[in-house]
Amino acid sequence: MKKIATLAILALSSFVYSQESAMEQDYADIEKKVIDWRRHFHQNPELSNREFKTAEKIEKHLKSLGMEVETKVAHTGVVGLLKGDLPGKVVALRADIDALPVTERNDLPYKSTVTSEFLGEKTGVMHACGHDTHTAILMGVAEVLSKNKDKIKGSVKFIFQPAEEGAPPGEEGGALLMVKQGVLKSPDVDAIFGLHINSQTPVGEIRYKSGGIMAATQRFIIKVKGKQSHGSQPWSGIDPILISAKIIDGLQTIISRESNLTNEAAVITVGKIKSGVRFNIIPESAEMIGTIRTLDYGMKEHINKRMAEMVADIAKAYGGSATIDIEDTTDITFNDHALVKQMLPTMQYIAGAENVKLQKAVTGGEDFSYFQREVPGFYFFLGGMTPGSTESFPHHTPDFKIDDSGLLLGVKTLTQMSLDYLNK
Repeated sequence: MKKIATLAILALSSFVYSQESAMEQDYADIEKKVIDWRRHFHQNPELSNREFKTAEKIEKHLKSLGMEVETKVAHTGVVGLLKGDLPGKVVALRADIDALPVTERNDLPYKSTVTSEFLGEKTGVMHACGHDTHTAILMGVAEVLSKNKDKIKGSVKFIFQPAEEGAPPGEEGGALLMVKQGVLKSPDVDAIFGLHINSQTPVGEIRYKSGGIMAATQRFIIKVKGKQSHGSQPWSGIDPILISAKIIDGLQTIISRESNLTNEAAVITVGKIKSGVRFNIIPESAEMIGTIRTLDYGMKEHINKRMAEMVADIAKAYGGSATIDIEDTTDITFNDHALVKQMLPTMQYIAGAENVKLQKAVTGGEDFSYFQREVPGFYFFLGGMTPGSTESFPHHTPDFKIDDSGLLLGVKTLTQMSLDYLNK
């Protein structure tokens, strides 16, 4: 009996080892492809809702793997469905595919020289946030998993999402439109995973947080109405520029004096003011545009309420009037606690426990949050900075760079998370 048990253990160990060896070969085969894809997308970026050639390349790849493929989802999105050999749950994996109106300043051999028009102005176009890496990584995961259908208990839905950076004015787009169009249905998705490359996290590291990891983002427009007069006679008018300054000052007290920042971070920023035409004329009106960032729903509600009250009351106190409109642009990127707990051992196994690090929330926003409103989701950060580097550039800047050696860890992590989620 003891001999039989020993033989059984050896057989099981041999089976697991052969499975892992086969996957390692798949990973070795895919790394160069992923890097090549990433560099192609980097050299050929496209703005939100205009990712036509990007979508064509993704579609061609998924179809070559024998998947069911749907195109033109939320304008330019591509969705592939890979069915495993055994029935089970459905897990979705998401990558965003759009670039930014940024003129690249790097000297990379695959540097973007693409130009386009954004809000009526000519601009360079650049993958200055790493969406090219996300797209290439997910294409790599699709290829590896398609070669291992026998290990999949259920199905994997690959969501290549356009317009994460926001749809052009007057258009819908992004994750919210995909959700509206039923991307998480037919078949119904049980959980969704996503990652974001980070230029200031070393290659080989993964960073995560349970609960709110990225902020809800809102855009606000404040319109102030005063009374025009000569600049030499301010007493004969009502100065909307002065009122605007007082409003800005007042709004900051909502953060510094009314928000419990020991709970979560919150931000109110005025990014643009427009008023007046001449140095010696007090204008009739002013307009301010800005952003609100919150990581707690209660804080978000309070800040929105107090901004509406304060804008109107401050303007009235100085003899004018003002209105504020607030619109959501992303929700809180909220990692499901149970899902994080379930998948953390997988991440630690793939990257090494010492390389999987807990992080604090960030006030940047992500429309991956709209998928998480519908189904449990887990969103994490992948290192893209050359280890030991003394220079790294923030996302959304002309000098932004990513070290390609970090991409394979993204492929391995999403692949194993999918398998473990479905098979457990």
